[in-house]
Amino acid sequence: MVEEALKQQIEEKHILINTIRGEIAKVLVGQRDLVDGLLMGLLTKGHILIEGVPGLAKTSAVKALAETVQAKFKRIQFTPDLLPADLVGTEIYRPKTGDFVIKKGPIFNNIILADEINRAPSKVQSALLEAMQERQVTIGDNTFILADPFLVLATQNPIEQEGTYPLPEAQIDRFMFKLLINYPSKAEEKEIMQRIGFSEPAQISPVLAPDLLKEISAIIHKVYLDEKLKEYIVDIVFASRNPMDYKIDIADYIQYGASPRASIFLSLAARAYAFLQRRPYVTPQDIKVIAPDVLRHRIILTYEAEAEDITTDQIISRIFDSVKVP
Repeated sequence: MVEEALKQQIEEKHILINTIRGEIAKVLVGQRDLVDGLLMGLLTKGHILIEGVPGLAKTSAVKALAETVQAKFKRIQFTPDLLPADLVGTEIYRPKTGDFVIKKGPIFNNIILADEINRAPSKVQSALLEAMQERQVTIGDNTFILADPFLVLATQNPIEQEGTYPLPEAQIDRFMFKLLINYPSKAEEKEIMQRIGFSEPAQISPVLAPDLLKEISAIIHKVYLDEKLKEYIVDIVFASRNPMDYKIDIADYIQYGASPRASIFLSLAARAYAFLQRRPYVTPQDIKVIAPDVLRHRIILTYEAEAEDITTDQIISRIFDSVKVP
């Protein structure tokens, strides 16, 4: 009975999900995996990092998602001269009264688009650490709780591009997903050209209220994850730290394995993915599909791996080939 009730709830909420997809499709051609990743982050309040070369509609995708939610949205363009105070705010001295007042920064919104986050130096990127983890900001002696929901959707160019700074490990680990965007197909690119060059820009309508967002989040937390699948997730994460224990010959390529956040986010992401598939339970395939997005930024490779052009996605594939599926 409990499973039937949950299945009914999932079916009812999928009307909203399909409406959101339809609204995003007004401005974004294709990119179904990107849209699903953004939806999973939104519905579980998990921060998302999107990587791709310039011109692949990273910013447009995030703005489109934000516009479907009835929430405060702010875009912050990260540049080399940006200061931490430009994000979180600062104390301003008033000579007439002889006291200080707090001027809050743009981070005091529900959805933050941190555009080209790796074009700002690390001290600015690190200003987001407290906000992303604790959902609060400290300015001087004052601590402020951020709005609920609070979500950072960041875009970055590949680190090989000129004028970029690698994100600190402590910060990149706070992102639930790292999504990669590739070039569109020929048919998709023709559609993009048609829409932008020959049509009026589409208007996106808000679909999801904060209360509904909380309801869907609660439903996702109820999606069933079997004990054997929990063990499977832990084995995958541990195999990234101690591959020799699982007879995987990749130890020379891994400097640091995935952190405990990987286990937490992988279990939550798997339930969110099952929800998008209209299922009240998680399958091993759900974990396999979503794992690269959760793990690729948490496994730090050695110089040897970089010299041999071995990627984190290849390492993750080796782990899944070797870890026994329950």
